[in-house]
Amino acid sequence: MTEDRDETTPDDAPDDRRPRSVYGVGSEPDVQASLANERTALSWIRTGLALVAGGVALATLASFGELPLVIIAIAGLASLGGGLLAFWALVGWRRTERALRLQEPLPPPSALPWLVGAVVAVAIFLAGFAAYQALTGV
Repeated sequence: MTEDRDETTPDDAPDDRRPRSVYGVGSEPDVQASLANERTALSWIRTGLALVAGGVALATLASFGELPLVIIAIAGLASLGGGLLAFWALVGWRRTERALRLQEPLPPPSALPWLVGAVVAVAIFLAGFAAYQALTGV
């Protein structure tokens, strides 16, 4: 099998890709594994963007009427959580890509337990809030 390389780029040319902390270590990993890592990071970023969009939608909805302060708080938390999740996607991509390049065991998912915990906490809170609203007739 032959490699298609640009004839102007010698095999020993320095790698100028960024970030150097990722691409400057180890050896090239399997292309499929590296692309799967990138797709995973992009899906986490997409989830973060959906949280931000949901927060913006809730905040906009709250501005049109007399919605409880709880809705505005959830909008803010969703937006902040989405930004944090997008940042966490970058950190996770970096950790996994370095592990692939250094042929180390893959790191455990760090954002997933936090995201699941946050979803469960919000669900329990909203269920309690809905029950309170139903019982008090507000």
